Amino acid sequence: MHFRLGTNSSIEDTIPVVAKKHRLSFRWREALAGYLFVAPVVLGLLIFTLIPLLSALYYSFTDYDLLTRANWVGLANYQELWHDPLWFKSLLVTLTYALISVPLGLIGSLGLALLLNRDVVGTRLWRAIFYLPVIFPVVAGALIWGNMFNPQNGLLNFILVHLHFPPYTWLQEPESALPSLIILSLWSIGGSMLIWISGLRAVPEQLYEAAKIDGANTWQQFYKITLPMLSPVIFFNAIIGLINSLQLFAQAQVITENGPGHIAGGPLHSTFFIAIYIYQEAFQNFRMGYASAIAWMLFLLIGGLTLLLFRTSSWVYYEGGDRS
Repeated sequence: MHFRLGTNSSIEDTIPVVAKKHRLSFRWREALAGYLFVAPVVLGLLIFTLIPLLSALYYSFTDYDLLTRANWVGLANYQELWHDPLWFKSLLVTLTYALISVPLGLIGSLGLALLLNRDVVGTRLWRAIFYLPVIFPVVAGALIWGNMFNPQNGLLNFILVHLHFPPYTWLQEPESALPSLIILSLWSIGGSMLIWISGLRAVPEQLYEAAKIDGANTWQQFYKITLPMLSPVIFFNAIIGLINSLQLFAQAQVITENGPGHIAGGPLHSTFFIAIYIYQEAFQNFRMGYASAIAWMLFLLIGGLTLLLFRTSSWVYYEGGDRS
């Protein structure tokens, strides 16, 4: 009897151990599967983001021409940058472009979203049409717009003349070149438009019904309900728009290089963006160390302005009660 009880007891003791090992094995397989799923993203960030970022930081303290060994020069590149008029010119052009194009893009994409946030025939087709430029090749789009900006036989001046307006200089003059690229920035507002539409669809209809009962007109509903409820979308689109505008390169490079004078950043450096300066120093002048220093200054500029937006985002409203 005593032996039988001892046997049963030992069997019962082994059951939790087996179950525990099974649970551990299942958790290990589950964790392994999770790591395998995120591995491509992590490896991509390491190989294509973190390693180049740290490499650029190292080369920013060197004199490196891509052909010979890098020589350590300390802060010499940053000291040269401080006295470089082209750096300050590119900084001014980039900040001016961002200051105008980002709010303009927010307003334009919101206007499109308000027009297309309706369940009527043809709405989906128009949404697709306005979204197409987002997936259109950037270089091809820039070449097309370059031809449209042509002051002699471009489509834009053709329309202006037939509307009895004087033709515009577009990329021909320094005063009009940067505004032309700001107009071009509206070409790809379709992506932001879809995000606005998603935000508009998430606004509770009961709020509008209550406002109508209280006698609120359309403008009051928009100002008191729509905009506050869309504040997270405004914040997100502003952040993404700011980052993209500060890194503008392909459109300006292609259009100005194939435009009057065939000089990227022209005429007279009126479209000389920071990214164009980085490209010229790195791959035309072969000053990779100096280009890396400019790239890191751009990185710090983007990080600083993004942090500033986050610090001043108390106006962003979230339904859960938390604020960013």
